[in-house]
Amino acid sequence: MSILVDLVIPARNEASNLPSVLSTVPRALVRHVYVVDNGSTDDTARTAAAHGAIVLSEPRLGYGAACACAIRHIAAGEQAPEVVAFMQADGADDPSELESIIRPLERQGLDLVVGSPALGESEPGAVRLGERVSRGVAVTLIRALYGQRYTAVGAFRAIRLPALVALAMREAGTGWDLEMQVKAVKAGLRVAEVPVRLRKRAPGPARVHSLSDAARASSKMLYTIFRHSTSR
Repeated sequence: MSILVDLVIPARNEASNLPSVLSTVPRALVRHVYVVDNGSTDDTARTAAAHGAIVLSEPRLGYGAACACAIRHIAAGEQAPEVVAFMQADGADDPSELESIIRPLERQGLDLVVGSPALGESEPGAVRLGERVSRGVAVTLIRALYGQRYTAVGAFRAIRLPALVALAMREAGTGWDLEMQVKAVKAGLRVAEVPVRLRKRAPGPARVHSLSDAARASSKMLYTIFRHSTSR
């Protein structure tokens, strides 16, 4: 692959999952793998370093905060990559599919590629009802407001660094992925989705399980969409 790519993996208390994730990242495709230790109380940082990752620390909790930490570090480097890819640390994303995420940026001149389990497949138990409901609300509203036919709000994605910096991301929490997809449409970026496989992930406190959880998550997604639909 001729484009320079760095991979970012935000992680909080993922010491048990990182060995299998990091050992299967196709290193020929990426220059650096960054694991952002997001306030972990386990051996996340030590485990990541032992498996060849560059470890960054972001004590301010939140997925978006962790991503922002990595972006600041990468953009300030002497040789910034052309593309930054993102994936989850809990094993839900399959690292072997990184090429299908990155390749369209190189071959089709796209700015953002989002991995979509809706176009691919999800293992049994990988997507709970609450998650399905809240994400369905989000993509339906984006289609209504902007005409963009997203099928998923997925963490597994890759974006050109100049485009990412220009989006001026603000969300510190789980709304970060959704913010990017909304802002990408507003900015006129060349966006595509590719099919990916979503695997059943390890249990965690941030999972959406029940319909009441889904209602709260949907409300947050609605707020995120409308907030950024009115911002410049």
